[in-house]
Amino acid sequence: MASKKRLGIGLIGSGFMGKTHALGFATASRVFDLPFDVDLAVLADVDAATAARAARSLGFRRSTGNWRDLLDDPELQVIDITTPNTLHREMALASIAAGKHVYCEKPLAPTAADALEMTQAAAKAGLATQVGFNYLKNPMLALAKRLIEAGEIGEVRTFRGVHAEDYMADAQSPWTWRLDPAGGGGALADIGSHALATARYLIGPITELIAAVETPIIDRPVKPGARETRPVEVDDVARLLVRFANGATGNIEANWIATGRKMQHDFEVYGSRGAILFSQERFNELGVYFIHDKTGLRGFRTVFAAPEHEPYGAFCVAPGHQIGFNDLKAIEVRDFIRAVAGEPTRGPDFAEGYEIQKLVETAYRSARERRWMTVD
Repeated sequence: MASKKRLGIGLIGSGFMGKTHALGFATASRVFDLPFDVDLAVLADVDAATAARAARSLGFRRSTGNWRDLLDDPELQVIDITTPNTLHREMALASIAAGKHVYCEKPLAPTAADALEMTQAAAKAGLATQVGFNYLKNPMLALAKRLIEAGEIGEVRTFRGVHAEDYMADAQSPWTWRLDPAGGGGALADIGSHALATARYLIGPITELIAAVETPIIDRPVKPGARETRPVEVDDVARLLVRFANGATGNIEANWIATGRKMQHDFEVYGSRGAILFSQERFNELGVYFIHDKTGLRGFRTVFAAPEHEPYGAFCVAPGHQIGFNDLKAIEVRDFIRAVAGEPTRGPDFAEGYEIQKLVETAYRSARERRWMTVD
């Protein structure tokens, strides 16, 4: 049997998401029959020592303290960006100019203009792209989408979505890069983008919205334990009312000070003949209600993830045994590598990342002007 071509990966960043991406590549290469042999070739980080430690830990052959070393490396076909948002544009455009396929963590860029520039550059170069909205890779979301598109819950009328966590709930947590306005915003840009991506995936384009944003924690210590504080200029909470192109309406919340919430990426879809409920905190389950059930037996039934829900079966042959967060990243990696091979993309690619960033910007503009806005 002929050997597969090698696909060299260059990863920039080894923090939370960098590690997740590395594990995603490692898992995908074992779980799926990929069109390439994945080679974890080079890891770049803020300095040589940090990069060397991370490379040893995550299984990369080489390391560097300068991400630009990846651009002219002939062993690399893919550059994977997991740095803070403000660096995405520069790194992605340089990678595209060097002829590399680009996998970039969300949000794609701080501004829609930046995201559009990145999207157009990749399209012109004919390169594959991917944005890290990995929650969309859950087999249960794919099932929900199939039920909606097949008309199983009838005409979709309303959508409710929320992404809430508490990693910024402590007012004594110090000011970090997440609070830098240059990054494109606060909770809405950071985790609300996931809720917006899910809404678009399930229901379709959002055409109009009105938004309100709040910042209950107005300043934070400049460093751990410091008395000196720095003002917070981004949102802790954002709430949107939205209208979809298909006539449905909905509301979406982003909240990174939701005390006690670790991963509430939830949605509810209500249709004329049924409804669907989902919670990321129990993400191997889907709640489904059908009005055609017999009177006296109506109620939400729980559907457990199973091999019938592709690609769950690639991880486990037994239903209800569950897959995990890093497995969603492995599915995302699989789809990206297939796109690199020229197979039809499942996205979300840079073009979808741009559409989501347009929604984020429109919401912030709506909040400032306190009125409904059309999504251009």
